[in-house]
Amino acid sequence: MHTKARIHADPVLEFDRFDCLPDSLVLLILNKLEDVRSLGRCSAMSKRFSSLVPLVHDVCVKIDRVVTVDGDSDDALNLSSPKPQNILSHFFKLMLFAITKPFHDMRHPNSAGRPLFPQLSQHSPSQVLKNFSHVRNLRVELPSGDVGIEEGVLLKWRAQYGSTLQNCVILGGTLLNCKAAGNEHGPSLDDNGSMPESFYTNGGLKLRVVWTISCLIAASTRHYLLRSIINDHPTLRNLVLADADGQGALRMGAEQLKDFREHQLSASACSNRTQVPACNMKLKYAPYLELPGGLALHGATLLIIKPTGDGNSGGHGSRKEAEAFASAAFDGPLRFAVKALMKRRTYLLEMNGF
Repeated sequence: MHTKARIHADPVLEFDRFDCLPDSLVLLILNKLEDVRSLGRCSAMSKRFSSLVPLVHDVCVKIDRVVTVDGDSDDALNLSSPKPQNILSHFFKLMLFAITKPFHDMRHPNSAGRPLFPQLSQHSPSQVLKNFSHVRNLRVELPSGDVGIEEGVLLKWRAQYGSTLQNCVILGGTLLNCKAAGNEHGPSLDDNGSMPESFYTNGGLKLRVVWTISCLIAASTRHYLLRSIINDHPTLRNLVLADADGQGALRMGAEQLKDFREHQLSASACSNRTQVPACNMKLKYAPYLELPGGLALHGATLLIIKPTGDGNSGGHGSRKEAEAFASAAFDGPLRFAVKALMKRRTYLLEMNGF
């Protein structure tokens, strides 16, 4: 009988070429990864990764569910649950976030059972992010939009905040398929850029006011929830708090974050959100607006919102800034809609702070 040859590992093949990569290059790769769960898995792979992951600059935290104020996970909201119709009750549920696995049961390979992220028992983004010491660009994504709308209605908002609201743009209307709608909602021949009389009598204006207040409450609630994250991360340069539905996004750049840290927030007395200041609003309206891709907006409405008395030179620079923010707020067909509505007649509105 022939003796069986023993198989020996080739020492050359045992050499891990990944170890030759400098830490700076590995950090570049981890920054491209961004997702906090994936970064958590990388941390559990080796001592080297465990030491490098907390140094990443770009982080994205996706929230699976939102729990109630008392932290009862049995009542947690998830993507499959229906959206609450009462907007105020929904905002109260935005007080605490819950992030599930992979972090919760993760163990460091050399920690003898010690959790890699011991603070995660608190189940909040601020606690998870405490493990990252050099975050510059942060995106937090909620499971769904805050404002309940009827089926077929398109409602999008984007807000820029410092210590208080700086700019906000709201785009709304009923989204239609041009082929399916036919000529039923087609452009009117007597459309001279003015709002039709029916807009005031059929509840159209009232509905837009409700949209505006709801979006501003949603933005101020998100703003309030960012306090601990901003205070714990002085390295932050860019922060976005959005939702998976793409309904709304709150953005803060380096200047806004500096203003946030230097000035005291003005909290609303009625709920856990920051106060919405008195604002001037520009409303632009089109009964029917065709979009690229075979879509159209019936009752297309654009609202450009700016705090009262904000800006210099009589507000001229401030108005230009607000219009520039609105023009760049959306992408694709929605950007086309904003540019088309910007050419329409402007109606000026005022709103007290609340």
